[in-house]
Amino acid sequence: MRFRTTLEQWATLREIDRAGSIQAAALSLNKSHTTVIYGIRKLEQQLGIDLLEVKGRKAVLTMYGRNLLRRANTMLDQVKELELLSGQLSVGMEQEITVAMDHLCDPSLLYAAMSRFIANNNSTSVQVIETSLSKTEEMVKQELADIAIITLPITNYPAEAFSVTSMLPVVSTSHPLASLDEVTLTELANVTQIVIRDLGDSTLGKRKQDVGWLKGQQRITVDNFDHAFKAVESGVGFCRLPRHVIESRNHGQLVVLNVTLSDLYQVPLHLTLPKGVQTGPAALAMYTELKSLRQT
Repeated sequence: MRFRTTLEQWATLREIDRAGSIQAAALSLNKSHTTVIYGIRKLEQQLGIDLLEVKGRKAVLTMYGRNLLRRANTMLDQVKELELLSGQLSVGMEQEITVAMDHLCDPSLLYAAMSRFIANNNSTSVQVIETSLSKTEEMVKQELADIAIITLPITNYPAEAFSVTSMLPVVSTSHPLASLDEVTLTELANVTQIVIRDLGDSTLGKRKQDVGWLKGQQRITVDNFDHAFKAVESGVGFCRLPRHVIESRNHGQLVVLNVTLSDLYQVPLHLTLPKGVQTGPAALAMYTELKSLRQT
């Protein structure tokens, strides 16, 4: 099928509409005034309708021109996306990258960086895998991720500071500890503690990792902080939760405990590239976006 019009003609019409005059459009397109006029007149002849009319010193679109340009804009945007996609593919942009995120990381940091990454890259999909403890180490050492957000740096894998997560002890407002001005570790040891399971692969023969104070007389072990929050909210026991989880979900149903000698601790988070020099351009671009948001 042979088309009567060209993309360049529609792009010229759009620029005239955007710039407000033929002269301004000619400057932005780096074309002569005569060339722009000729291109539009040719387009009008090919279509058999008037697209522009002069009002004072401005060239404005006619009703036909506005209606057609509204549809042409979609076509022009799609062509721009195709050219961007082809450029990304030509430099070997990955079709998919994997980001491993330790469960202590505030996910809003990851998705803020991802929104900026996607705005400039529409050819690469992103797989996000939440990790904890030994699972985090596995994702790095086995190079299962292109980017990893980890806690402590892993031996022989360079890391950069990213953020810090504060961990606070909480109970529901109905829990007996909620009414105390100060809680001792002995009192804490006598109530049910909610802990997060190590998500590492036990089939690899590695011992599961434990972190932090774990002296509660009874434990409820769950997979993630979402379940932990629900358990605390229901009055099951106490748990240390990241500050960002508490601030985003607590609407008065939880109380932060003042624990003697242990009311708060902080966990540093780092960025690392498990594949090192073999990291692809898309992963490097995502890594750069994450670095730009780091909180140190």
